[in-house]
Amino acid sequence: MPDPAGRRGPKIIAIANQKGGVGKTTTTINLGAALAQEGFRVLLVDLDPQGNASTGLGIEPEERDLNVYDLLVGEADLKDIVRETGTERLHIVPATTDLSSADAELMANKKRSFLLHDALRQPSMKEVDPDFILIDCPPSLNLLTINAMVAADSLLVPLQSEFFALEGLSQLMLTKRDVARAAGRNLRYEGIVLTMYDSRNRLSRQVEADARENLGDLVFRTVIPRNVRVSEAPSFGMPVLEYDPGSKGSLAYRALARELAERNNRKVREREAANG
Repeated sequence: MPDPAGRRGPKIIAIANQKGGVGKTTTTINLGAALAQEGFRVLLVDLDPQGNASTGLGIEPEERDLNVYDLLVGEADLKDIVRETGTERLHIVPATTDLSSADAELMANKKRSFLLHDALRQPSMKEVDPDFILIDCPPSLNLLTINAMVAADSLLVPLQSEFFALEGLSQLMLTKRDVARAAGRNLRYEGIVLTMYDSRNRLSRQVEADARENLGDLVFRTVIPRNVRVSEAPSFGMPVLEYDPGSKGSLAYRALARELAERNNRKVREREAANG
């Protein structure tokens, strides 16, 4: 359950990997749903022009007249864009293909890298009042991803259990460092979560061993298995936790949510102890 010590404002987490097909959107949707089931208020920001997170939570295109693009360009207030989902305590700022042209249109704005940062700190955020904000980034290192990194407190990286996974991760880490330095932001790593994991597969086990050896505690204990129910759920417009609550995928995302909450509660206690 939520720790009242953490109610100083929402924890903003960018979920990013420049490589597509690694389970980024799936992780955003289901981690958000799992945190909501744990009692946290969660706001999901769909920053991917494909709008898959919006579709995967049952937000139809005709319900997206106001969307994240309007938020970025300042044409609508946050509270007017947020939509309820079928999961209690889980809300979303939906996306449409309008975002596809955002890079070119926003480039002339002097504050182009801080648009999402400022939008998520509007006074109306108090009306939404989330504990966690999860940003689903596009599968590329473009201006939208930079906006997510500048807006976020931390970065969570889904890492597919396949060959070359760590090589792609190193590129993302360099980008994260450069963005944080240029923006003057202290962007931390929330962690690395292994996705599409098959314990019977030697390669999956090797990627996990390499990741834990090189990254240590940065890698979540929880791994997300390959699970057909996880793949089926978005076509029904719901998280796997509601589509099939007893599936291996649902159990894994619940475990990940508890581990994430545990990490953040511990960080709150450590910070308070350091401050006396």
